[in-house]
Amino acid sequence: QALAKQALEPEWEAKFESNSYGFRPGRSCHDAIEAIFNNINKTQKWVLDADIAKCFDKINHDALLKKLNTFPTLSRLIKSWLKAGVMDKETLSPTNEGTPQGGVISPLLANIALHGMEQVIQDYANSIKGKKTHYKKGLALIRYADDFVILHPDQKVVEECLEVINSWLHDMGLELKSSKTKITNTKEGFDFLGFNIRHYKVGKKHSKRGFKTIIKPSKEKILEHYGQLSKVIEKNRAAPQKALISQLKPIIRGWCNYYSSACSQETYKKIGNLLWNKLRRWGYRRHPNKSRTWVNNKYWGTIEKDRWTFMTGKDNYLPKHAKTKIVRHIKIQDNRSPYDGDLVYWNTRMRKHPEMTTQKGRLLERQEGKCAHCGLTFRSGDLLEKHHILPRNKGGSNKDENLELLHLHCHDAKHGSKTNSSELDENPF
Repeated sequence: QALAKQALEPEWEAKFESNSYGFRPGRSCHDAIEAIFNNINKTQKWVLDADIAKCFDKINHDALLKKLNTFPTLSRLIKSWLKAGVMDKETLSPTNEGTPQGGVISPLLANIALHGMEQVIQDYANSIKGKKTHYKKGLALIRYADDFVILHPDQKVVEECLEVINSWLHDMGLELKSSKTKITNTKEGFDFLGFNIRHYKVGKKHSKRGFKTIIKPSKEKILEHYGQLSKVIEKNRAAPQKALISQLKPIIRGWCNYYSSACSQETYKKIGNLLWNKLRRWGYRRHPNKSRTWVNNKYWGTIEKDRWTFMTGKDNYLPKHAKTKIVRHIKIQDNRSPYDGDLVYWNTRMRKHPEMTTQKGRLLERQEGKCAHCGLTFRSGDLLEKHHILPRNKGGSNKDENLELLHLHCHDAKHGSKTNSSELDENPF
């Protein structure tokens, strides 16, 4: 399945719609959230927030294979995977619809099945005589796997798009999940991919439009996260502090990193305070005969002037939610794909690309895609050279901190001589 995926993915990555983000290389939830932000930041809109019911389980095989339209040998192979059935103990159940659960190729097949949703609503907008401009203006569909939103300033347009999408999905054997499908307004806000997206009223001093778009963690995910932390603490009431820290640390870091591109600072502070109280109670319960000062001194220490750090030592402490830096996510350019050959763009964005060395990828990311000598942005096709800040003949190392990435001609200028072709890096990209 992995080989089939490698064969099909480059072709379909060139075809997929720009606002499709789920299960695609180089794209993430944060790109989808940024796409929504860019779409609603200047205008209040109506939102169709929808979810496809049992997407992976209900895809029509014939419709999928017809859409796939690949060469017969691969088509037969994929069909055999789709029809393989499911073995539960000693019972074999046929699979007449859906894609293999947990299969390597299943997410790609699901994306292929759902490809065209964005185009179908644009075609519908173009078909409305006399109102084409009104329908097309501000209309957008943003999809992450089987979750999607449709945005438009007019509620009627959104309602009509719901009917169009329902009809289109029916041909693929799919339908919307009524319990998770609703039409709302950006003034009221909506949840998508764990984020709450909403327009808040503000004074004219803050915004001429009278509202501000704020994206933050959804209440559901905040409660879920705090509940997860609480369960870990409850399970480790008798465990050593080191063991508790080792279990809490990845949960906190993972959650904070996911929401670090949103307006999460207030949320981080609130959860941090709740966790602090929870940990203090954990400590007091363990030592009922000791004073609170004694317990505090035993389990808390000072890291970077913060006197209330839950720690066993300076090399082992619990990271605080509020210490997470908020960094705005840069949305992927609409029609970009890791297969488009632009090594500079993808290494700057992802740090790695199979056609470029890992070290150059790290340097590109560190330098934000710019030459350290001239300050200009690297372009696709530029020859890149690693320059040793402290020359090797003077004891300089090949470590990242002693290297910077330059244009080939900038490297020549820095050394005052033209580089011989035999001295170029083995991989000039």
